[in-house]
Amino acid sequence: MPSASASRKSQEKPREIMDAAEDYAKERYGISSMIQSQEKPDRVLVRVRDLTIQKADEVVWVRARVHTSRAKGKQCFLVLRQQQFNVQALVAVGDHASKQMVKFAANINKESIVDVEGVVRKVNQKIGSCTQQDVELHVQKTSTSQAVFRLQSGICHLFRETLINKGFVEIQTPKIISAASEGGANVFTVSYFKNNAYLAQSPQLYKQMCICADFEKVFSIGPVFRAEDSNTHRHLTEFVGLDIEMAFNYHYHEVMEEIADTMVQIFKGLQERFQTEIQTVNKQFPCEPFKFLEPTLRLEYCEALAMLREAGVEMGDEDDLSTPNEKLLGHLVKEKYDTDFYILDKYPLAVRPFYTMPDPRNPKQSNSYDMFMRGEEILSGAQRIHDPQLLTERALHHGIDLEKIKAYIDSFRFGAPPHAGGGIGLERVTMLFLGLHNVRQTSMFPRDPKRLTP
Repeated sequence: MPSASASRKSQEKPREIMDAAEDYAKERYGISSMIQSQEKPDRVLVRVRDLTIQKADEVVWVRARVHTSRAKGKQCFLVLRQQQFNVQALVAVGDHASKQMVKFAANINKESIVDVEGVVRKVNQKIGSCTQQDVELHVQKTSTSQAVFRLQSGICHLFRETLINKGFVEIQTPKIISAASEGGANVFTVSYFKNNAYLAQSPQLYKQMCICADFEKVFSIGPVFRAEDSNTHRHLTEFVGLDIEMAFNYHYHEVMEEIADTMVQIFKGLQERFQTEIQTVNKQFPCEPFKFLEPTLRLEYCEALAMLREAGVEMGDEDDLSTPNEKLLGHLVKEKYDTDFYILDKYPLAVRPFYTMPDPRNPKQSNSYDMFMRGEEILSGAQRIHDPQLLTERALHHGIDLEKIKAYIDSFRFGAPPHAGGGIGLERVTMLFLGLHNVRQTSMFPRDPKRLTP
């Protein structure tokens, strides 16, 4: 029989986990790493004496000492001192600050040196206790998120660098289009003069057109829009897509392996060039180092089903993976193969987009694949149908208006090489590489069904 203290701890633990999950501002505060001249950031620090009404509504960074702090309900007032000048700062529960962030601010020791980012706000009543009497600083964060977004910048840089070295050409594609990219209902409709247009769900169709124009290897980095009313830890309505498309000679695995190697080069580059940022984030969000294999582990969908069924999961052969089953599979793969990154190949055709090439040996399967990090999908890809007749048949099967994709189908009528590709979510890659728990931590200005500002 457990002791009273052990029983109490077991009851408290779920509450702690729940509280941590509710802390949507975790990425905005914490203890910064020691400055050891390891980097030269381009952040400009504003002097406290320069915080005047002329800077009202500006976002600024300030480094100062905590002179006093006073918590009151869902807010905390700090007085930040720099030599003989001081300013009042406010941390209040809202879009940028959680209850936990307010509590963190209230517990900072006096005379601590802090870096804060905030908006300069004009006050209606002069603050007599401060030298800067006409303004106060509305605090938004600390420096931890700087490390997250510097590493995210590194992912983009490594993605571009690796692919250019492999002979790829970077392209830019339109985001306002005449038909839904994926042929589904999860699309934003916008007014376009006297007609309607749509925000692109992916650059898929345009990447393929470039392959038809004999570019052979292309990639793009740009915004992607999904009108999914999903309020989960990993869904955004706008995110940054890292997209690849490539012609191949005989088998789509040529492309799949090229994409996997690109991801491996990114992982290596992050570990070699961004250790400071990784360690900074890890101090606040402890996580095991990201593991991967060379060559990358590839499992077929039927093998994954067998592993899940052995673990007690009931799934049909043509069922898609649910989020809980994805995570469970990630745990099973990690236990068996000791890798956080792997490929799942040969998905059921029924769960893939209309332009996915069917498997010639099994009509219920497709030449498609997903890639996973820490048990969550970060890339969806496939061999594309490059024959206009088969493409038309598959579009009709999915109930797509052929007139709306006529230009797309026509682009294959003059001959197209066999090709494949995939789309990667930048924010998810950042989140999962660092072992964070919410994609909003890796989106500087997240967009979801409930957030449209700032």
